[in-house]
Amino acid sequence: MRKFVFFLVAILLSRQEAAAQVGVSFADLVEKLQPSVVNISTTTLPSADDETQDDTLGILSGNAVIQKYFAPQNTGRTALGSGFIIDKDGYILTNNHVIENAKEIWVTLADNRQFEAKLVGADLKTDVALIKIDAPTELPPVKLGDSDDIRVGDWILAIGNPFGLGGSVTAGIVSAKSRDIEAGAYDNFIQTDASINQGSSGGPMFDMKGEVIGVNTAIFSTSGGSMGIGFATPINLLKFVIKEIKEKGKVERGWLGIRIQPQNRDLASSVAQKMPTGVMISSISEESAARKAGIEAGDVIIAMNGQEVLEPKMFSRRVAETPAGTKIRLDIWRNREVLSIELPVEKMPEDKPLPQAKALPEKHTPPLAGQGNALGLELEELTPELINQYQFPDDANGVVVRQVLPGSDAEAKGLRRGDLISQIDKKAIFTLDDVEAYVAEAKLENNRPVLLLINNNNIPHFAAVKLVNHE
Repeated sequence: MRKFVFFLVAILLSRQEAAAQVGVSFADLVEKLQPSVVNISTTTLPSADDETQDDTLGILSGNAVIQKYFAPQNTGRTALGSGFIIDKDGYILTNNHVIENAKEIWVTLADNRQFEAKLVGADLKTDVALIKIDAPTELPPVKLGDSDDIRVGDWILAIGNPFGLGGSVTAGIVSAKSRDIEAGAYDNFIQTDASINQGSSGGPMFDMKGEVIGVNTAIFSTSGGSMGIGFATPINLLKFVIKEIKEKGKVERGWLGIRIQPQNRDLASSVAQKMPTGVMISSISEESAARKAGIEAGDVIIAMNGQEVLEPKMFSRRVAETPAGTKIRLDIWRNREVLSIELPVEKMPEDKPLPQAKALPEKHTPPLAGQGNALGLELEELTPELINQYQFPDDANGVVVRQVLPGSDAEAKGLRRGDLISQIDKKAIFTLDDVEAYVAEAKLENNRPVLLLINNNNIPHFAAVKLVNHE
């Protein structure tokens, strides 16, 4: 028995010793990786917003989230960032906001050699850029890893250029995966507690195999410095982007012409799904392949090419990475049955800014009486004046929200004054009588939630709203 206890103690001590060794030194790994990491400095072009920008972090970007990123970009000054070599011929990956509006881009290698770089291409949606230098000798590229394989709690290394101090190394763990910080349509950030500061933006995040699993992109900070919450873009998300930029100088994504939203229990109940699976289609672009294939707003996509659809961002990524012209099969839940629809993927068009709705002047309008109040809303019929003031489409139909009952499910689901409700349970609304009739149907079916198609600031989406109990 005593020998057995000694044996267990020896095992525990050896494990602790091994763990201590990992925690004490990453020197061998760093020595191997540092030559692949570069410092990037730029001289930026003048901006029309120079005088109005907050210069606390020296970041000039129209994206509010980018304001928290950490590569200084003051007009007419030197901006510092990081990057890493991905090809022996001199291709270097960094963040787009590191080189945004750059007049000149200079790269300093680990051996202090400097080269002027040319911009190959950039992608605003993932905030990455590919630049290239012409060096007289082959350069040491990193190996791109598999960011899907990392686990929360795994060790990681970050190498970058914080505050212009080149070749700085920090270590930490993966604090979380799949973080959405509302920076873009493909948010799927890796969160880490490794110290990341201004100038580290665009640098690599390595796993313990020495493979890149992410690009250090953003921090959460109230002071401008590291607070132990940093974010890296997963490298698996960027492999497609890198290939596109390298081959075409830009990213061409696939597109179906649909807007989607997450499915939840109330939405699933409103379309007779037993479980909230898939993603719901909230709107469809005119003349799109989806429209031509007969797909409808309110349909629920539960599979693509036989692979289950779990959430919107992953589905959007799969479509985006599908070449234009490729035919795909979507399994769709509609009217209590599954339909299989085949359609071609199209090329994603350039982004167009959405028109901004105007505020509606206050005026007294009698609340909707009868069944409509069961929604917890005061409504009025759409008029040409409301169409003009809210900049709804000329052919819009529906009723406009005048007031939301405090404490109602409609308030919890985000409905607000000025929203246009154009459908209830996928049936078009033209008058207040339509609302009363459709709500009455739901009341007869055990007061089930009703599915509303809502136009909020010209962005359509569905919400399943529980009826207000007046008893």
